[in-house]
Amino acid sequence: MQGLHLTADLYQCACDSQLMLDADAIAALCRNQTELSGLTLVDERWVKFPDWQGQPGGVTGTILLAESHLAIHTWPETGNVTIDVYVCNFSADNSPKAQALMEGVVQALQPKHAVRQQLWRGDIATDGVGQYPWVMEQLTPDAAFGFRASHVQRRQTAFQTLEMMETASFGRVMRLDGHFMTSERDEFFYHECMAHPAAIAHPAPKQALIIGGGDGGMAEELLKHSTMQRVVLAELDEAVIAASKAELEKVHRNVWNDPRLQIRIGDGMALIDQTEERFDLLVMDLTDPDTPASPLYQTPALQRMQRVLTPDGALVLHLGSPIFHPEQVRQLSQTLRGLFKHVCCYGVYVPLYGAYWGMAVCSNALDVKALDAATVQQRLQARGVKELQYYNPEVHGALFALPNYYRDLVA
Repeated sequence: MQGLHLTADLYQCACDSQLMLDADAIAALCRNQTELSGLTLVDERWVKFPDWQGQPGGVTGTILLAESHLAIHTWPETGNVTIDVYVCNFSADNSPKAQALMEGVVQALQPKHAVRQQLWRGDIATDGVGQYPWVMEQLTPDAAFGFRASHVQRRQTAFQTLEMMETASFGRVMRLDGHFMTSERDEFFYHECMAHPAAIAHPAPKQALIIGGGDGGMAEELLKHSTMQRVVLAELDEAVIAASKAELEKVHRNVWNDPRLQIRIGDGMALIDQTEERFDLLVMDLTDPDTPASPLYQTPALQRMQRVLTPDGALVLHLGSPIFHPEQVRQLSQTLRGLFKHVCCYGVYVPLYGAYWGMAVCSNALDVKALDAATVQQRLQARGVKELQYYNPEVHGALFALPNYYRDLVA
């Protein structure tokens, strides 16, 4: 029975009066949004109440879903509406569909104010004891990874669905559009291994650009290098930064207060096209290549990024999982080899992602694999890089020691 229950109390709705008074119009709206959300209408019932003391009567209605229900009640005399949507996640995670249904109806009603709440309704075990729900990420059509989560907060930003949740294994976790992004307890696996191999290979990195990275973890790692004079963080979705500031201090460690960090809210590619600056490092800290960010992993965008690198600069990005996304890893590595002299692919197991994850440092001057442990150690000490939980001189070389199946993919 585990599922998501959403409620919305809407005030001073500015919609057409038919959506407050006419049962047929309200029913048509709810049917249409149900179909658009992908949920399954089974039956429906609508009641129009008579006028009362000179005030028009409202409408109460319910759509019965195969996944559960939608209920709506209108108060036309005040312009208020209450809605609730509940879905069961017995056979699949219907939570995004419930969110889409709620958003579609709310937007049509155009409230001046809205109060929203959500409730996770847990599994009922054979002993009658409820448990926290499973939160899953679909890695492929045939594989998923997940864990139990509580206190799940979900909101629709201007660009994506943002979730914050509490887990026993990882502490606070952020998820975007159903993809796990970062967590308090394992963020160093990803952030340290994305930031430091390229930064240490560069003899003196001073300017860095991060595309994405709204959780602040990548900026925090890069700014550990004393040579770094400025890091520009170009994040499309300001809501990601706000949520991270509020709830992920163990990830960003208040990097926002570092005067060397400059935040740019908006399209990172627009910034790249407009700037005449050059960067020693450009880090693509984005969602995966199989998400809406996919155009940024294609040749035209990569060529535009290449333009803003210094002659000895490097582009850093992740490729996906060689285990679960082998064709994606193969094609992306081939694309990169057509653009850069040195494409050094490497990998690290990221616990939150449930998989071994591929990454790459691309440069026309830096061969990151050629750096020996002694040089790594010397540069870490000289730059005062401390508080590392994963990366060290021995790990640097080990990251680039690829298993045969991964080496064959990127050969």
